[in-house]
Amino acid sequence: MKKSVLLAAALFAGSSAPAFAHLDPAEHGSLMAGLSHPLFGADHILAMIAVGLWAAQIGGRALWSVPAAFVATMVLGFVLARAGAPLPFVEPAILASVVALGLVVAVAVRLDATTAAAVVSVFALFHGHAHGGELGMAGTWSFAAGFVISTVLLHIAGVGLGMGLARLADRGVVTRIVGGIMAIAGATLIVG
Repeated sequence: MKKSVLLAAALFAGSSAPAFAHLDPAEHGSLMAGLSHPLFGADHILAMIAVGLWAAQIGGRALWSVPAAFVATMVLGFVLARAGAPLPFVEPAILASVVALGLVVAVAVRLDATTAAAVVSVFALFHGHAHGGELGMAGTWSFAAGFVISTVLLHIAGVGLGMGLARLADRGVVTRIVGGIMAIAGATLIVG
């Protein structure tokens, strides 16, 4: 028994790779770096899920058009950053997006799908610009593909959460509370 445990421990130790706190600069532009990038910041996670929640609150065509507008405009912001086009107040706008999107969910703002898509697009431009501005020279498009996939998955999670919460017999109260919590979390990111 002891030999089996020691053999298993040796195999695990021999097959493990060292843990690094930061991405290898040569790999920074990889698909995996792009996939993981939005998942390492509370601002990104909260904003992306809030977009999905709001789309679910609005319903109808907004379920796909609001998240799609966000993703498309985020890619535009990324391209602008990669082209060297400056955009002022990127980080403050990203933090403001968390508060604003949390508030529209908390207040259950009902806009038509086109107007809601325009609102999220303003914030998406800044999110995309930040992604492009943080990237070195390696793997631009594989990195972009990765963060687009992660963003879409976070939007789907938000839509799913919103649709699930809508099934509760609370007339949207829980969803609104979640939006309020997101807005408060965004405010703490601003002052913290």
